[in-house]
Amino acid sequence: MTDARTDFTETRQFIAKSWDSLTRTLNRWESYRDPKTDEEPILYLPAELPEPPAISELQKRYRLDVRRLPQLITTPDEVNLAKIENEGLLYLEHPYVVPGGQFNEMYGWDSYFIILGLLRDNRTALAKGMVENFFFELDHYGSILNANRTYYLTRSQPPFLTSMVLALFHADMSTGGPDRAWLERGYAYAARDYEQWTNPPHLAGHTGLSRYFDHGDGPVPEIMGNPNDYYRGIAHFFLLHDGQDAGSVIRLNGQSPEAFITGPIFPIFGHEHTPAGGHAEPSEEVHRLALTADFYKGDRSMRESGFDVSFRFGSFSGQTHHFAPVCLNSLLYKTETDLAAISEILGKQERAEEWKAKAAARQRLIDKYLWNEKQGLFFDYHATANAPSSYEYATTFYPLWVGAASKEQAARVVKNLAMFEQPGGLAMSTRESEAQWDFPYGWAPIQLIAVEGLRRYGYAAEADRIAENFLTMVVQNYAKDHTMREKYNVVTRSSATRIRVGYSQNEIGFGWTNGVFSELLAQRQPPEG
Repeated sequence: MTDARTDFTETRQFIAKSWDSLTRTLNRWESYRDPKTDEEPILYLPAELPEPPAISELQKRYRLDVRRLPQLITTPDEVNLAKIENEGLLYLEHPYVVPGGQFNEMYGWDSYFIILGLLRDNRTALAKGMVENFFFELDHYGSILNANRTYYLTRSQPPFLTSMVLALFHADMSTGGPDRAWLERGYAYAARDYEQWTNPPHLAGHTGLSRYFDHGDGPVPEIMGNPNDYYRGIAHFFLLHDGQDAGSVIRLNGQSPEAFITGPIFPIFGHEHTPAGGHAEPSEEVHRLALTADFYKGDRSMRESGFDVSFRFGSFSGQTHHFAPVCLNSLLYKTETDLAAISEILGKQERAEEWKAKAAARQRLIDKYLWNEKQGLFFDYHATANAPSSYEYATTFYPLWVGAASKEQAARVVKNLAMFEQPGGLAMSTRESEAQWDFPYGWAPIQLIAVEGLRRYGYAAEADRIAENFLTMVVQNYAKDHTMREKYNVVTRSSATRIRVGYSQNEIGFGWTNGVFSELLAQRQPPEG
């Protein structure tokens, strides 16, 4: 049996080799494949971009269907997905790393953690090319996209651009000097991205905080298999839980479909339920149900959050767009402090002070709306209902990671660590909804954010323990199946999952697990004894 050090070495060697198999370029046919849809491979070019010289060669080599987007896009709200007849891959200039499994495109927040891993393996050029791709997306697709497929044109993902830019800048400093000209470009693009998050429709009611919001309407097409099966299951859930999440489902029995219905109608055999939740009598009645436009907006916005699926923002997170989330506003606070730091590096002191003022204002709003003094945790805030959430969630560690928490707040969060800590690291929540972003599952990005947040406030022992538990769990599972996984059951320390809500697969690859494992291992303090 190998010892822990050998196991760590073998896992790291696998990760270092896996970057090549996860890299996609236009001249590799597997880059175009989309396991999530049945569409034939199509490459879309921006409407205004002159055809790159390599495209004609690709058409000859692969008989690739190359099309142009039907319109110039400067902001996501200009996108009309109905004008795009078939789904396809969106052109990017540089090679990029995909997560793995069904996720065969470059994702927004995944890429930050992937880039950390690439830098640990001295793959700086590949990492920088990915950030250049995000600059390209801002220029030609109107925003940093959820990922580079046409069905993602209406939404972004959690904003990590300044974190990526600074990671690359510091890597340049260690390998020959800072690239100030590139940092200047990164600053300009990050400031553009920031503006989209701090203006309507990304504002959360009257709070002054921001929210996730997808500009599209209706059901999404990118769910593996038949998306209608997923949405039918949700409609059935609401039938069985009568009155839960009112406003998410419409009953059409004896009525004609209303014009405002934006998705399919589901005929479902069910039970009659009393409004008070009394005894349910079996019924052969066929219920004709449709999910509301508001639910679909929340469902789409949940996918912009990256936390798809949990019950954090209502059932199936169908109310996501009604919340000011801890994670998003913490990241925007970090964006503001990062832009202040970049401004100082570039000698823009006046701009640095402006960014510091924005960060201070956001910190006050985080304290006002997202901190629960009684519970000692940060919670999301329901901006429509004007009420804090009571859903304990691991995003409570985000304010520690970005430095927005006070020392007293950090101490209170640490006192509640047992709510989330499990043998394999941190679970996402305290509630078992049977969805993949809830208990008992843990995800690599949250482990890194929490560990680094704890260390930032002086809780090194707790951070080291969580990191060690996560690292050894990943190593043990790698020894069994010789791959890295998207997520883990941190209670059983296993990659085996039993997910009944949303995505049931545990994808292999896996980009951000590779990156977080490499980063935590590099920071590791071996246990004594």
